[in-house]
Amino acid sequence: MGSASLDARRRASDLDALETQSFDLLVIGGGITGAGVARDAAMRGLKVALVEARDWASGTSSRSSKMIHGGLRYLAQGDLALVKEAASERQVLRRIAPHLARLTPFVITLPNLATLAKMRAGLWTFEKLGEVPKAEVHEIWDLKEIARREPLIRTAGLHAALVYPEFLTDDARLVLANVRSAAEHGAAVASHLEAARILIEGGRAVGVLARSTLAGEDREVTVRARLIVNAAGPWVDAVRALEDSSATPRLTLTKGVHMVLPRSALPVNNTVILRAADKRGTFAVPRGDFTYIGTTDTFYEAADDWPTVTRADLSYLVDSAKALLDAPTLKPEDAAAVWSGVRPLIGQAGKGASEISRKDEVWTGPAGVITIAGGKLSAYRAMAERIVDQVAEVLSAKTAACRTAEEPLPGAGGAEAASDDRLWRLYGAEAEAVRAAGGDAAAEATQAVQHEGALTLEDWWVRRTARAWFGGPEGLEAAADRMAELLGWSAERRAAELNHCRSLDRLNQVLEAAA
Repeated sequence: MGSASLDARRRASDLDALETQSFDLLVIGGGITGAGVARDAAMRGLKVALVEARDWASGTSSRSSKMIHGGLRYLAQGDLALVKEAASERQVLRRIAPHLARLTPFVITLPNLATLAKMRAGLWTFEKLGEVPKAEVHEIWDLKEIARREPLIRTAGLHAALVYPEFLTDDARLVLANVRSAAEHGAAVASHLEAARILIEGGRAVGVLARSTLAGEDREVTVRARLIVNAAGPWVDAVRALEDSSATPRLTLTKGVHMVLPRSALPVNNTVILRAADKRGTFAVPRGDFTYIGTTDTFYEAADDWPTVTRADLSYLVDSAKALLDAPTLKPEDAAAVWSGVRPLIGQAGKGASEISRKDEVWTGPAGVITIAGGKLSAYRAMAERIVDQVAEVLSAKTAACRTAEEPLPGAGGAEAASDDRLWRLYGAEAEAVRAAGGDAAAEATQAVQHEGALTLEDWWVRRTARAWFGGPEGLEAAADRMAELLGWSAERRAAELNHCRSLDRLNQVLEAAA
C-alpha cells in the first residue's frame, strides 16, 4: 500500500509510472465516478491507472449543489430501489468521511393539511428504506415555529413546514479523497493528462496515448491496460468517438447555475426548499459567511469547462428566493460569486431538461471499452461497486471483496469539530496540520501541492479550497507565491496563473454585459 498523499512535485515520476507499467484497468475521467471506480478496483487488488484531462473534479463533480441527497423525490416516481440506495449511501459516506457529510435540516413549506399528510407518508417510507436513526426522523414546524426558526420565510398562505435531515458535502474534496485513497492502495494516478487516442490491437482496446495539458509541459505517455473504463462525464461521447468514430452520441447535457450571496443578503439558518416560477424546486443553502441559491436546469449544447452564465439564470434564482423569502430588494448584483456546470444525462427524446432521468447506464463499445454515464453524486460508491463487479467479470479476475463502504477516506478520524469550522469541513482530521502551518492561504497551498496534487493555482483556488466561490480573490497572491516556490514557477508563470484565475470571474462578466 502506498501513501494517501498526492505530491505534485513528483509529477515526472508519476508519469513515468504510468508508462513503465502494465495495468489491469485504466479509468479515463477523474470526476466522482472515475475516482470511485479507481478506488474500489485498487482496493480489491487490481492494478489500476487513472487519468484526468484537467484537474480532479474539474468538470461536473465540482459544480454540483454540494448535497448528498437521500433520493426523496424518487418516491414520487415509484423507484423504491433508487430511494433505498441513495438514502443508505448517505449513512455510508457519513461513516467513512464524516467531515464530508454534514447533517443539515432541510425545510419544506406546505400550503395545507392534505399536502402535509402526503409528504409525511412519503417521508415515513423514505426513513424506513434508508434506515434513518430515530433521532433524525422528520419533524413538523407550525407557523410560530417557522417564524422563530426561519424568520425570513413569509408564512402567509402556509400551513406548516416539514423538516428532515439531509447532508451537505464538498463535492470536489470528496472526489479528491477517493483519488488519494486509490493512490494509497496502489493506483497510478495523473491529472492534467488527456486521453488523446485509444490504442486498439486485434480489435481490442489495449491502452491510450495520453498528452499533458499542463502549461509548459510537452509530454506524451502511453498507458497500457487489459481493460478501459470511460468515466469522462460530459466528455463521455468524445472518448467513445476515440474508440469508434461512428459512435452515435448518447448524452444530453443540461446546465446548472448556482449563485453565492453574502449571508447578510439572505440570512437563512437551514437549507430552505424554494419553488421557481416554472414549479421546479430550488433551494437556499447557508455555508459559513455565505448563502448559495441553486439551481437552474436548462439544455446546453457543449461540454464546456466553464459554461456560460446569463443574467436570466441569476434572475431565475433570485425570483425563486423572493417568492418565499422576505428579501424584496434581492437582485443579481448582490451576488458574490456564481458557478455553473453541465450535467451528463442519458438522452431521452421529448423530455424537458428537468424530466430526464438521473440514472446511470453502462455500455460496452466495439473494442471492449466500458462506458459509464449518468448517475448521482449521492450514490457514486454503489455505482462504482457495480462497475468494478463487471470489470472483474470481464477480466476473469479473482478479486477481494468490496470494502469501500467500511474503510475511511483520507481526512476521516479524529475528533469532530463544529460544523462552522471551515478548515475541519475541508480537511477533517488533517485540519490540525494545516492550522499548525498557519491556517492561511499559504498553508492551504502547501497542503494542496504536497498532499493533494494541485498543479495550478486554479486547482487550489476553485477545487482544493472552494475560495473561488466562498471567499473571493483574497489569498490568491499568497497562494501563488507558495505554489511558485514549491513547483519552481518562473515570475512569468506565476503571473499567468494569477491572470487565469482572475479571468474566471463569470459574475462580473455577466453583470458588465447587462450594464
